[in-house]
Amino acid sequence: MKSWIPDHRNFAYLNWKQVDALPRDGTLLVLPTAAIEQHGHHLPLATDSLINHLLLGHALAKLPREQPIYALPPVHYGKSNEHLGFPGTLSLSANTFMAILRDLAASLAGVGFERLVLYNTHGGNTALVDVMARDIRAEFKLRTFALHGSGGAQLEGLNPQERAYGFHAGEVETALLLASIPELVDSSAYTVNYIADVNQAQDLRPESAPAIFAWLTRDIAESGVMGDPRPATAEKGARWLEQAAIQLARALSAMLKFPNSA
Repeated sequence: MKSWIPDHRNFAYLNWKQVDALPRDGTLLVLPTAAIEQHGHHLPLATDSLINHLLLGHALAKLPREQPIYALPPVHYGKSNEHLGFPGTLSLSANTFMAILRDLAASLAGVGFERLVLYNTHGGNTALVDVMARDIRAEFKLRTFALHGSGGAQLEGLNPQERAYGFHAGEVETALLLASIPELVDSSAYTVNYIADVNQAQDLRPESAPAIFAWLTRDIAESGVMGDPRPATAEKGARWLEQAAIQLARALSAMLKFPNSA
């Protein structure tokens, strides 16, 4: 799997004596979580995992070298049952995914580390990551943080419909890969599907509303795409990558400095 994590920030490149020398109360460890799942006809199965390392790698590169922040080896598989039925999707159950996060946290807490970030770039994992951040905090007393996607970067120039309902293999994901690994994007195979219309009032919405309906990708998108990849360009991807990296770096710095009360 291609990675943009700087070598000096890669936890797995350290030996155990180097790990043992890290300050337990002042080291921030980042656990990437993503997925291997269908991304339409034009993007690879590894899209979420690639984007995770792309954004995280560029964010880590912006931090002062002396800050002890390291990326752990990623959890590539996620809860992707919304995409089951599409060949190539590899999904974990919710219980398995949460157990993996719990066991990894136990390994870190067992040798005294005190700060853990769960950095997620797959929507199907979001609720589970938020649950596990609190459970890990409660069980192991680790100061645990949840961080998602672009970290709240506004991604300038994205239209309202795509911002609201470009869930999957749409303009943003396509643009990020065009800017970073364009050989994996098949621009001749774009398809367009939306799960809802931002301009139409609805009593039920698919996400981020008081009343929602559960959905599977095949309910609304035969191709597997939820969004419109056609406006994506490498230039937009590079701009959005920079905006996201700045926001993520700011969040990681705040997490490193956050008070570690008992």
